[in-house]
Amino acid sequence: MIRNTSKILIVDDESFYIDVLVDLLKDEYRTVVAKDGEQALRRALASPPPDLILLDILMPNMNGHEVCRRLKADPATRDIPVIFLTIKSEVADELKGFELGAADYITKPMSPPIVRARIKTHLALCAANRELADQNNLLESRVRERTAELSRTKDVAIYCMASLAEAHHAETGKHILRTQHYVKALAEHLRHHPSFAHYLDDNSIEMLFKTSPLHDIGKVGVPDRVLLKPGRLDPDEWELMKQHAQHGHDALLRAERELGTTDFLQLAREIAHTHHERWDGTGYPRGLAGEEIPISGRLMALADVYDALISKRVYKDSMTHEAAVRIIRESGGSHLDPEMVAAFLEIQDVFLDIAVQFPDNDIARAGSPSPDTDSGA
Repeated sequence: MIRNTSKILIVDDESFYIDVLVDLLKDEYRTVVAKDGEQALRRALASPPPDLILLDILMPNMNGHEVCRRLKADPATRDIPVIFLTIKSEVADELKGFELGAADYITKPMSPPIVRARIKTHLALCAANRELADQNNLLESRVRERTAELSRTKDVAIYCMASLAEAHHAETGKHILRTQHYVKALAEHLRHHPSFAHYLDDNSIEMLFKTSPLHDIGKVGVPDRVLLKPGRLDPDEWELMKQHAQHGHDALLRAERELGTTDFLQLAREIAHTHHERWDGTGYPRGLAGEEIPISGRLMALADVYDALISKRVYKDSMTHEAAVRIIRESGGSHLDPEMVAAFLEIQDVFLDIAVQFPDNDIARAGSPSPDTDSGA
């Protein structure tokens, strides 16, 4: 009766050694035999695969060294321990075998106790390595799950914070979702553009997507009488409205000082502070111009302008997609980065798809009347 379920593949071109090994191991292991290299490679790929291979070196056509090299080159067989069987005992031959990935050597003529002991040792090592790998995989899986949970928690917190800011005025949570996706779509389209490739990679685009909902967090510091005014703001009210970019910057800076600086908070602060700067330098709060405005702020500006144009606010009606595109086209080089405007024009249908995917009831549809209005704050 076999006492061990381990499967041993015996590879030798001499029937005498095969018979010796099969007789030696048959009561303790399941044995499979191959009489040349090609047959050995095929049987190593069988299901279930062998747990260990006893491999003769001196075989015709394909010697044991070549068989071992091929086994270790194949992901399906590279982890199977290989013990060479050889009449050679030169150090150079042993070194070559170990360099190819062999686990051990057994010299012919073979000593039964040594054969059993080495097989037992290497099967135990292999089992321990598999258990360790399984534990590592389980740990990595738990870490991934925990990281994903923390990421989801952070996303929820960001969305709630941004929604609270939006709750003070006419914009909605759908505005947050739309502008997130506008920014990501535009960034993805520009990632290989010579002016932006140095900045836009997978990580930075994901960070832009995650942080963009906080662009108007500073509006919590603007009085409701200004945010909710059903008409144009007077000069004093406009000055109060413009302060929201600085409020957002300052709030996120305080968070950095309390919690420690992170790339996330730095980018969120940059977006909140600069998304109302204008390419021609007439924006706020700092009057930055051209490439002085961070790429993140320029991306957010275009996304925010488009969404403001197509959305109804307390101070204006909504505008059609076509009318919004016309205004953005005309804003290139004045309000908006002209290269970003060119990219927007190439993917304007993607913006429209996003607007349709996350609609407010009062978003204008393509082809509906478009009033004469500006892009708001």
